[in-house]
Amino acid sequence: MERSLVLVKPDGVQRSLVGEVITRLERRGLRLAGAKFMQVGKALAEEHYAIHKGKPFYDGLIAYITSAPVMAMVWEGPNAVAAIRQTMGATRPLEAAPGSIRHDYALEVCRNITHASDSPENGEQEVALWFKQDELIAWSRDADKWIFEK
Repeated sequence: MERSLVLVKPDGVQRSLVGEVITRLERRGLRLAGAKFMQVGKALAEEHYAIHKGKPFYDGLIAYITSAPVMAMVWEGPNAVAAIRQTMGATRPLEAAPGSIRHDYALEVCRNITHASDSPENGEQEVALWFKQDELIAWSRDADKWIFEK
């Protein structure tokens, strides 16, 4: 079982695409473990995007992610990171596969609707950064036996 952070970023929230993102991840078979609608503070934004500090786009990235609310979620399942990234599509929307969220709803990389963890290790780190342990729910669905091979 893997966990991944998924953010519906400010452009996705402003365009009322939160429900679409949730629907696609649920239909894919992934299980929601935590969610919160929030305004991202500068400190959290800087910690989340620390890898990009010093790059020309860093200040714009921080300004953007803190500009409006985001929907922060934790999704889990077998191979969750790869499944989520496939569902979202390539970071560059014009390279995203038809039917993916970014292909269907985005045109530019700086307004690509979502963020998703890029590896299981980063998934764990990002989940811990954005969520306290008591904000996550461990549960099983009756349908899990039809979705997850145990």
